Amino acid sequence: MRTMVEAMQEELKQFNKLHVWNLADLPNNKVPIGTRWGFYQEEGIDFEEVFAPMARLEAIKMFLAYAAYLDFTVHQMDVKSTFLYGKVQEEVYVKQPPGFMDPSFPDRVYKLDKALYGLHQAPRSWYETLFKHMLDNSFTRGAIDQTLFKRKDGADTILVQIYIDDIIFGSTNPRLCKEFEEVMRSKFEMSSMGEMKFFLGLQVYQSESGILIHQVKYVKEIPTKFKMTESHPYKTHVEVRHCLSPDLDGESVDQHLYRSMIGSLMYLTASRPDIIFAVCLCARFQIQTTGDAT
Repeated sequence: MRTMVEAMQEELKQFNKLHVWNLADLPNNKVPIGTRWGFYQEEGIDFEEVFAPMARLEAIKMFLAYAAYLDFTVHQMDVKSTFLYGKVQEEVYVKQPPGFMDPSFPDRVYKLDKALYGLHQAPRSWYETLFKHMLDNSFTRGAIDQTLFKRKDGADTILVQIYIDDIIFGSTNPRLCKEFEEVMRSKFEMSSMGEMKFFLGLQVYQSESGILIHQVKYVKEIPTKFKMTESHPYKTHVEVRHCLSPDLDGESVDQHLYRSMIGSLMYLTASRPDIIFAVCLCARFQIQTTGDAT
């Protein structure tokens, strides 16, 4: 089992390998920007585009539905040290890590060339790096979903969906999948995860008859999370035209616990549309858990 020091040393080696930073003196016009890393940059910079496009769960489901329609297998890859590939456009400095300071220049700081986790513009800089690499390899970006990329090769098509450092892809021709893996490895360190089986809390089962998505593992975690493993299931029917009244004599409900329960159930509707009505009805009472919330 690796120690924290060994893990830190391995991370710093990766920084040097990817030319993430260079030791330099801190200019007088740089101010701290209040993160745990100890970043410094010019005061007053307005970052209009800080965050990267993010694939929605609905987009992942549509991707799988389209894959089932075209009858191709969906594969998955993972990018190692994702944000370290993003080029930083602004002039940003960071303190030397405590315990790993250069003994010859302890008062100097690192000038960033690449992004680090915790830097506001890191997600966007990573996305721009990936986006350019995809365009350079003949991919086109979706007009509506900017995390979706496509490339045509005659009658065949390859689709790629990006979720930060997780990538799912599939093609009507397996050759295009192998070519895509080579394209990604030519610039980034990648981990091939094979056939897609688990993504964003969804369990995926692919077979000749189609693609099944479910959340069995997630469902089993919910009772444990809320200490309800000893509870028994009970069917409670809800009328469409309900008329709920407050239970003024009932015990007060912990609002934070209640909202956490609703949030867990809302995520479950990704694979259980049959519970949407009941969950949304309960969600109406998140602000006022006692008294008349109608």
